[in-house]
Amino acid sequence: MHPTDSELEILNILWANGPNNVRFINEKLNQKREVGYTTTLKIMQLMFEKGLITRDDSNKTHIYKSNIKEGKTKQSLLQNFVQNTFNGSMKALVVEALGEGSSSKEELDEIKRFIKSIQEKEQ
Repeated sequence: MHPTDSELEILNILWANGPNNVRFINEKLNQKREVGYTTTLKIMQLMFEKGLITRDDSNKTHIYKSNIKEGKTKQSLLQNFVQNTFNGSMKALVVEALGEGSSSKEELDEIKRFIKSIQEKEQ
């Protein structure tokens, strides 16, 4: 089961900042777009029911924590996206992403270095 876009936003906040309460998560979400507190709370309650996050309710303020690993989740989402959007072709994904021409010279140089390091590991 993959998280929805809204759930992924919350997970990214938890992964970046560690366990936290609904108010903190809501404030972080509101830095990008306006989201009501009760909306954030409801999404997090659903995430708890799905097992995506855990909740420590030993104090008055409940603290939520991701129950799934960031790397594994992102890898799974990427594989699913590549399979469904690019017929499983990572090359097609890269060509599409870089074909827009919006990458800076520095980004392209970094990508080249990364590819070179992967090639060196495979030898």
